[in-house]
Amino acid sequence: MESLRSNALEPTRSELAGLAGTARLLRLLPVYGLPLLTLALILFFSLILPDTFPTLLNLRAVLGEKAVIALLSLAAMIPMMTGRIDLTVGYGIVIWHVLAISLQTVYGLHGSVAVLVVLAGGCLLGLINGLLVEVAQIDSFIATLGTGTLIYAAALWHTEGRQVIGLLPPAFTALYTTQLFGLPIAAFYVLAIAVALWLVSDYLPIGRYLYAIGASSRAAELNGIRTRRFVIGAFVASGLIGAFAGVVLAAKLRIGQASVGLEFLLPALVGAFLGSTTIKPGRVNVWGTIIGVIILAVGISGIQQMGGAFYVEPLFNGATLLVAIGIAGYAQRRRGSVRHARRPVPKS
Repeated sequence: MESLRSNALEPTRSELAGLAGTARLLRLLPVYGLPLLTLALILFFSLILPDTFPTLLNLRAVLGEKAVIALLSLAAMIPMMTGRIDLTVGYGIVIWHVLAISLQTVYGLHGSVAVLVVLAGGCLLGLINGLLVEVAQIDSFIATLGTGTLIYAAALWHTEGRQVIGLLPPAFTALYTTQLFGLPIAAFYVLAIAVALWLVSDYLPIGRYLYAIGASSRAAELNGIRTRRFVIGAFVASGLIGAFAGVVLAAKLRIGQASVGLEFLLPALVGAFLGSTTIKPGRVNVWGTIIGVIILAVGISGIQQMGGAFYVEPLFNGATLLVAIGIAGYAQRRRGSVRHARRPVPKS
């Protein structure tokens, strides 16, 4: 869990002012390296695949396909700010998209009511996770793995291993099929939630509290921060966004199936972990997470268009996750060495 600790390594203005040109660029590389790599990949694939990659059709496909993963990455990012991890972002979407469909097709609920029920269920799941982690003092990895497995089993029981099929109202499917300015509306969901989380995390006290808890829960408590309340709130917010991602997935697929959803867990975590290696290296952050999802989308789309095999996507995601965790761990050690170097030497 050391790679989840919130210790930003972005350079300060005073630090940059004391560096020469080359040294300044090297210091800024961890901050902007991943966005620059993303732009380089876009340019590379555009030159190699000029007829298919740099097209509006491909842009729409990438934004539509990766919107759910981006939502789940943002959901996973919130507990990571406190140094915890939430695996139910991958397990939860299984039951949420099934429920969003079955509540309408099997139980006859109105679409808006079904959405509210699913969102309330996401908040309840987040509350349970928070209580297990903070009250029962169970490690967040174990706690969310346990609850995730339970809700996955509940999805299997609910569907009996079969698909949930039925006629969904156009107002519900429009949650995914609608386009805004020629782009999928799901991309604007991601943008709206990302902006909201950015404002909260960077400009409101609650964001500073969450990062303080992620850096050191004990120190945060000594400074008067109610760590238990904020950690539980982080899990509730994660559950809410994860449930919304399930609603979007249901509007996209129009078919509920318990075998669909788990494949989102790994890329969602990869995006969140990559977010801790850029923009504000050393801690998870909103725009870093978005960049992490974008580089996954660009890389996988380009490789598949070049004729990559069916196993390229999980291979790319797994390798990227290892790289992200390695970089995050290095950033943590780098932060510790910088702090040690800055300690004043006691006079004898």
